[in-house]
Amino acid sequence: MLKSEAKEILEEMTKGDSLLRHARSVEVVMEAYASRYGEDTDEWAITGMLHDADYEAWPEEHPNRIVNLLREKGEEKIAHAISAHYTKWNVPYDTLLSKALLACDELTGFIIACCHVRPDGINSLTPKSVKKKLKSKGFAATVERSEVQAGIELLKVDLDEHIQFIIDVLKVHKEELKIG
Repeated sequence: MLKSEAKEILEEMTKGDSLLRHARSVEVVMEAYASRYGEDTDEWAITGMLHDADYEAWPEEHPNRIVNLLREKGEEKIAHAISAHYTKWNVPYDTLLSKALLACDELTGFIIACCHVRPDGINSLTPKSVKKKLKSKGFAATVERSEVQAGIELLKVDLDEHIQFIIDVLKVHKEELKIG
């Protein structure tokens, strides 16, 4: 699948700016991790881009709509990773791609939430301040901290290094993502 085709699917299914920005943010983080691990950057970017594509229109069916569509198009590896991006769905994490998506999804959204409450956005954000906010259950309360932890453990990355990696990637795209 080409990134242009994936973008068409995303824009067909998702209309809200917030969810489109989330898709883009996870896309760029996944693409950067693919580059770090020597994996297919387009495949990883598409996985990040489409992981929540069906959530807005069919929240009760999420992620089955997008997973089924990807399987119909022969994109089994991407479909599997998307079907596994929440541990409570009990899908095995048998690829680096599926582990990375779990590790990047919630935490990327959380880091962006941290940016929105800082006067200078992402510019001076540090892992220490992100970890402090993670301990505050009232901040970005919908982010499941257990999912963040599970992702870190499955990907076998250091939390500080993982947070810093995501911050560094997001900084490159800060204007586009409106996290200044």
